Amino acid sequence: MRFVFTVMMLVSILISARTSIANENVKITPDVVYGHKFGMALTFDVFQPPKEANGAGILFMVSGGWYSRWTDPNDMLDRFKPLLDEGFTVFSVRHGSSPKFVIPEVVKDVRRSVRFIRLHAKDYGVNPNRLGVWGGSAGGHLSLVLGTTSDEGSPKEKDEVLRSSDRVAAVVAYYPPTDLREFVDEKSPYYHRFPALQFNTDLADDFSPVLHVTQDDPPTLLIHGDQDKLVPISHSEKIMKQFNEQKVKAELLIIKDAAHGFRGEDKNRANQAVVKWFKRYLLKS
Repeated sequence: MRFVFTVMMLVSILISARTSIANENVKITPDVVYGHKFGMALTFDVFQPPKEANGAGILFMVSGGWYSRWTDPNDMLDRFKPLLDEGFTVFSVRHGSSPKFVIPEVVKDVRRSVRFIRLHAKDYGVNPNRLGVWGGSAGGHLSLVLGTTSDEGSPKEKDEVLRSSDRVAAVVAYYPPTDLREFVDEKSPYYHRFPALQFNTDLADDFSPVLHVTQDDPPTLLIHGDQDKLVPISHSEKIMKQFNEQKVKAELLIIKDAAHGFRGEDKNRANQAVVKWFKRYLLKS
């Protein structure tokens, strides 16, 4: 028993040391409240880079199946390290989660997160006109919704946050659903698997980014595996066609033999593409 206890203590110490090393010089501000709904706080975590910040910020959409999970910020450091090492400030944004909230409500939350960060950009050392958004799957969908349907805010609103713009300057979306019309049908397996899709079908067009591409959309990078069975690559191909027709700066990076979710070298390749894209469009003079 004493041996088992000793081993457990050593493992605990090693994990703690690893976290401390990963966390060294990265300033983390957890649980910043950007709004409230039904008595619940909407929050994001801020990760500020270990070296001099480059003035650009990246909003990462914490969303899978439109479920938004709280995670210890220290456990997100590996995911954000490539961006932090290049001087980007990262905001890990959580939204009102499925199954309690459906997509129209979720979109309202992430719009507010952009408006809030733009309004308080100076507090985080970022330029409000140099914000990018990034996410995978449902998070990729939300990123594209922000990229294709943003606005300048409403000057008549009493809430100063809602008077701010929710425009972003660059988008990256991994394997994103881009057309929800087939998903919200009660006969669709997606409808029952993902409760966030159970909203008024008449609104499906409003939340399908493929239907809202215009020439003023921000530069957008799509990354998709050609063996994705959950969200077929056709979703990215269709919106890529719209980007091309509207002459939006956009690229589709196809990861050969990859399914839904990237691992190993596929993950590294995608991470490198993310950093390159945001450096190209958020750091240019």
